[in-house]
Amino acid sequence: MTLQDKVALVTGAASGIGKDIAKAFLAEGAKVAIADLNLTAAEATAREFDPSGERAMAVAMDVTDEGQVDAGVEAVAAKLGGIDILVSNAGIQIVGPLEDYKFSDWKKLLAIHLDGAFLTTRACLKHMYAQGRGGSIIYMGSVHSKEASLLKAPYVTAKHGLEGLAKVVAKEGAAHGVRSNVICPGFVRTPLVEKQIPEQAQALGISEADVISKVMLKDTVDGEFTTVDDVARTAVFFAGFPTNALTGQSIVVSHGWYMQ
Repeated sequence: MTLQDKVALVTGAASGIGKDIAKAFLAEGAKVAIADLNLTAAEATAREFDPSGERAMAVAMDVTDEGQVDAGVEAVAAKLGGIDILVSNAGIQIVGPLEDYKFSDWKKLLAIHLDGAFLTTRACLKHMYAQGRGGSIIYMGSVHSKEASLLKAPYVTAKHGLEGLAKVVAKEGAAHGVRSNVICPGFVRTPLVEKQIPEQAQALGISEADVISKVMLKDTVDGEFTTVDDVARTAVFFAGFPTNALTGQSIVVSHGWYMQ
């Protein structure tokens, strides 16, 4: 098992992509902290994955709250024995045309994606550096880290920003054996994406079927959604890579929607 006894913190891990990444890490031998805004859901996920409570724990974490992030990371490190892997996955989506977009929604989305990535990274780096055993930081980007789409100005901005952050962390972390990379999925049919389908249909004046075929999947090679398993496999690959040879990079997992 490639992650035997590594300690991983996954944000937004009570559902969707984060949940599958946490499950995949456990299957590879890691100990996993299920961090989520919804503590009840995080606790249920931790019990589902590890009824014994020895290898999985839940932690309440609003990634935009500095105090809560710092306290949560400290609690994970104390219980599970440090921090080796961070997956900064927590995120939201609010779609709408830029000319009508609320500043409050802009700030909320950027805070969760960018402030959350910064705060969790800073807190985890302190442990990774002190431990002296290296580490892996993985950001959940998107094809929107590379491309733009209608109605998603703050989301595209945030996902582009994560690539910049990952490159700086890769340079600063190298001396400590800490790697930093970005996973860029295409559309994954999570609750976040399901919510977008009717929203985009209304905003664009087309059917929900057309949103799927003519907007979301039109540039893929096979008209297929990316799966949570596709993304989880990529996260395991990044987390288990043994050297700085793979750092400051991004992998696009999108059925060919974007080809580098």
